[in-house]
Amino acid sequence: MPCASGTFVGLPRVDSTPTMVDMPSRSPRPAVALALAALLVAATTWIAAPLPAAASPAVPDLPATVPATSAIVPGTVNRSSLALDALYDAYLRIEWGARTIRVDSTATIYNTSGDPIDRLNLNTIAARLGSMRLGPVTVDGAAVPASISDQTIVVPLGGILPAGGVMTIRVQYSATVRSTLSGSNWLFTRTNGILDLYRWLPWVSRGIKFDRPNNGDPFETPVSRAVKVRIGTSIPLVLATTGDLQSISADRKTQVFVANNVRDFTVTAATDYRTSSRIVGSTTVRVYYRPGAPGAAMLDAAADTFDAYRKRLGAYPYATFNVVESAGGYGMESPRLIWIPTGVASSNLRYLAGHETAHQWFYGLVGDDQATEPFTDEAVADFVARNVLGLKRASRCSTGRLDLSIYSYSATCYYEVIYIQGGNLLDTARQQMGSTAFWAALKGWADANRYRIATTKSLLDALDAATPIDLGKTLFAPRFPRLY
Repeated sequence: MPCASGTFVGLPRVDSTPTMVDMPSRSPRPAVALALAALLVAATTWIAAPLPAAASPAVPDLPATVPATSAIVPGTVNRSSLALDALYDAYLRIEWGARTIRVDSTATIYNTSGDPIDRLNLNTIAARLGSMRLGPVTVDGAAVPASISDQTIVVPLGGILPAGGVMTIRVQYSATVRSTLSGSNWLFTRTNGILDLYRWLPWVSRGIKFDRPNNGDPFETPVSRAVKVRIGTSIPLVLATTGDLQSISADRKTQVFVANNVRDFTVTAATDYRTSSRIVGSTTVRVYYRPGAPGAAMLDAAADTFDAYRKRLGAYPYATFNVVESAGGYGMESPRLIWIPTGVASSNLRYLAGHETAHQWFYGLVGDDQATEPFTDEAVADFVARNVLGLKRASRCSTGRLDLSIYSYSATCYYEVIYIQGGNLLDTARQQMGSTAFWAALKGWADANRYRIATTKSLLDALDAATPIDLGKTLFAPRFPRLY
């Protein structure tokens, strides 16, 4: 962590970064005709040029091709699901001067939930922060009356997708990015020479309230095995994204990125990013920074903690990890990428980079419901960072419950309770269990839940099972009354 629909336009806080070691600055349907040898449906007339085909990873236990006819059948079940296998192919157009984006995204959805569904919830904060103009939405080529609810695009399927069925959903929208860092604007803004696009790609999720009294993360997203994003820009830009660069045009205005096994896809851009990198294990840690920013210090801080984490928590499965100067606000995590805000105080840099890097394991590799169970990623990430960096401290708020949603904590004490008190409780468990048993249990839990969505109770149970001490009764129950 850092911790409205309208007419569609088709194609033709200021938050200060803490200076001390503190909060992270966080009708009939046509044939589909899509082979799984390509990463989803190519963009058509709404995009200036078709997307080039790219090979997708192997698809275990799923059909080799998408059926030629729609799998949607008549009826209703009033059900959606997170337990879906979704592959994304998107075109993102960035108009730098106008501060606008246009998106055309196609998702191929395999219903792996075990039950039928008749609607889909797609999360994007463009619906809340970007004055979204929702364009046509289709399911297997047939138009459907999609609507915007808070930060969710609700897509009725026009029938039922049975368990095991496959469909394609295409969503088009345009939006305007903010020009300030106030409130939550820093997640979706172009200011200080940098464009920040967080959660812009409509992603399978559930209906989650975006407003909250603090900087908690109102998101929950499952992993996608394959994401491809083609980005067109009005001027040449250096792009730092969740994906690996696959191709770039001669004029540097069209770039294609691909990623596998990620929970979302962040894009950050500037005209003058510089880069430097270091190989840590089998991963290239690369920093993107503008002239005048502490690029070398950013690289040192992230690479050092990254090395310590992979040794304690298990191998990092991606070839690259990007550390990116953002427009400002707070630090923020993404799969394979973290934001370090412009102007971060040197006294806070190592902690901030350490906390956000720890999120590569907790939220990135091991997902969770960040809105209702923030302890599962925030407390664990903060404990890991402070343990490695030797920065443990006491909380500045009275003792509170650790099993509440982000909506239940005040702006003053959310960080102090979930991060600090939560991390200190984990450190108490480590002391009682012994460090060897604790780190083995934490790594085992992370391995068992890689690419999944885990729960707080599963984490506490894993720690409790690794020691003869009854941690559940003596340590966890008083702080997690909802779970015990």
